[in-house]
Amino acid sequence: MTEESVQETTGTPEDELLLRETEKIVVAIGRMFPGLCEVVLHDLRNPDQSIRAIESNLSGREVGQPTTELGLARIQDPGFPDIVQNYANRFPDGRPAKSTSIGIKNGAGQYVAAICLNLDVSLFGSVARSLNNLVRTDEQQQPLTETLRARTAAELRTVIEEFAAARGQTPRSLGTPAKKELVRTLKTSGYLQVKHSVQVVTELLGVSRATVYNYLRSP
Repeated sequence: MTEESVQETTGTPEDELLLRETEKIVVAIGRMFPGLCEVVLHDLRNPDQSIRAIESNLSGREVGQPTTELGLARIQDPGFPDIVQNYANRFPDGRPAKSTSIGIKNGAGQYVAAICLNLDVSLFGSVARSLNNLVRTDEQQQPLTETLRARTAAELRTVIEEFAAARGQTPRSLGTPAKKELVRTLKTSGYLQVKHSVQVVTELLGVSRATVYNYLRSP
């Protein structure tokens, strides 16, 4: 890179106004996310001392230090993208960062400033791993599928009717082995915990309460 490619450009009142107004944004954003997001204002007219403001300092840099590679690329090429967003970066101490760089142009189409946001994602990575561990479930063979809601009498009726329909019969026409299987299934599924469940079963199957209890006790 030649000296001419990074030489300081002559400032104008418009350029200075852009930098002053942009500095307000940098300070406000940085103070909104202290300790999380570093926000830097680069004066691209003076690349060797480009850092004009730095808020929520996470990189250890100081005002008056030089610009980065992105800053130099913008100085060399007015066609360089205005926004380079959400790219991986790293602080000097090794912490991972997510960065966004925003170029600011004047009326002549020249880059005069850049706002750089560097988010410390090391903390979020730890939180994400903790949340992943918290919501993870163990892959294991379960004896049955659990439903975390109360059963209802209407659902009980539906289950009985569907059990019979699957066998091409009505609940009352089921044979004793099928009725016994049904009653045991209802117990395993928690339907016999429903209020008045035994009464519903006796009505639909056409058997007595004693018969229902015998189905449950018999091998």
